[in-house]
Amino acid sequence: MAEAVNDPLPNDVAALQVLLRNVTAERDAAIAERDLERERNERLKHLLHQLRRAQFGRRSEKLDADQMQLALEDIEQAIAENEAEAEKRNPPLRAERGRHRREARPSLPAHLPRIEVTVEPETTACPCCRGTMHVIGEDKSERLDVVPAQYRVIVTRRPKYACRACSGTVVQAPAPARLIEGGLPTEALVAQVLVNKYAHHLPLYRQAQMLASQGIAIDRSTLACWVGHAAAELAPLTGRLLAMILASPKIAVDETPVPVLDPGRGRTKTGYFWAIARDDRPWGGSDPPAVVYTYAPGRGGAEGLKPLMSYAGIVQCDGYAAYKQLADPDRAAGTVTLAFCWTHLRRRFYDLAKEGAAPIAEEALRRIAALYAIEAGIRGRSAAERRAVRQAKSQPLVAVLKAWLEQQLAGLSGKSTLAGDIRYGLNHWDGLTRYLQDGRIEMDTNIVERSIRPVALNRKNALFAGHDEGAANWACIASLIETCKLCGVEPQSWLAGTLTKLVNLWPAARIDELLPWNAPRLAA
Repeated sequence: MAEAVNDPLPNDVAALQVLLRNVTAERDAAIAERDLERERNERLKHLLHQLRRAQFGRRSEKLDADQMQLALEDIEQAIAENEAEAEKRNPPLRAERGRHRREARPSLPAHLPRIEVTVEPETTACPCCRGTMHVIGEDKSERLDVVPAQYRVIVTRRPKYACRACSGTVVQAPAPARLIEGGLPTEALVAQVLVNKYAHHLPLYRQAQMLASQGIAIDRSTLACWVGHAAAELAPLTGRLLAMILASPKIAVDETPVPVLDPGRGRTKTGYFWAIARDDRPWGGSDPPAVVYTYAPGRGGAEGLKPLMSYAGIVQCDGYAAYKQLADPDRAAGTVTLAFCWTHLRRRFYDLAKEGAAPIAEEALRRIAALYAIEAGIRGRSAAERRAVRQAKSQPLVAVLKAWLEQQLAGLSGKSTLAGDIRYGLNHWDGLTRYLQDGRIEMDTNIVERSIRPVALNRKNALFAGHDEGAANWACIASLIETCKLCGVEPQSWLAGTLTKLVNLWPAARIDELLPWNAPRLAA
């Protein structure tokens, strides 16, 4: 006899109706989820299309690096949203991803304060015999928390004392020194304004809006007054920093434009920030890294190179003609040796290679990459070791590269872009290859290019400087903040402490003690 088929469907009409409603609800939920996934996928495809156009499209469609970061943020947020929805529907997946996040996340800095929170079971009595249990171990986790900025008022009282026996005798402690006499801010608050403006790129009018949201009515012009007073107090420190950098045997130099208001003409003019940097860490030098910015109304060497007119040593730079004035053998200050930047040459070939098929440019990039691979292996070694490795490994590659470039140039049209790029390299060959003879010299000017980047970010947010003096203040304060960052020093606490010492008449003979690298460094 055939075995009866097990039919899961109920025979009761009411039960069937309930089952049908449940199935219909599940179907509708699945359709809604499908539509949601389609919408998310379309959004990701759109963002991906924008990124491709930004990277490979026409020049007018391309995004700069900062806009590219914004686009990447959108994509990463969309991916994270999809992952979060998947984790809600799948608890085992949520647990597995949580385990991976715990294993991959970085450790939190040791200098941050720890707030211990112990989560105890509801009862510590044994569930079997009701006896008292003892601790045999624990699970421990750390999460990063934040306490919102809290503004407070410092009330300073100075009692007056008089003698009952002696008329007219009154004793009172002198008022503490202030950065802004009669003003509202402490030095710590001024330091926060400076760091927000020059490190976090928040213009003063936005900071005024943020203060207003806390019920504190301080307008932009008042904040500007604070910044001006701070710049006047810090200027000697920036001057000393520049003098110490110019005493170094090797520096790197770069420049970037900044729009500055030109009141007489009712529009903006172009000024230039010049960055002078020192970083001896790649060859184990003892001098701490530092950077100083100077401002000049124009790009001409007569203005921008004034700080370097007394310098004698090695200058790493790009091929800008003004720098070549420094190599004049008749300079009264002494000899300057120019070392040019391989990154600038590489960038020319890269721009050609990314536009389409460019076999010569691509081969040049491969050959330059081989030189950089050698550098990566000797970073941090002594200057003598670096020179020895370069002589043995890099110099033969450089000689072959030069012969190859000359050979390719002979077969190109003299008016082609590629021919111009090759000529640029060959015309600067002595400066490009100078690093082979001196282990202190880098292949490029990346240290100063990285230092000039924050100025460009601030320029984008602030749009322009109000006048030449404002741009000079910008250069003064940015020099100190960026040097703090290079030395691993937290800029805000350093500025607050330094301003307090300066307004309390810190001795000029001890000004070196205030330089950023003498401050406590952040824990790694």
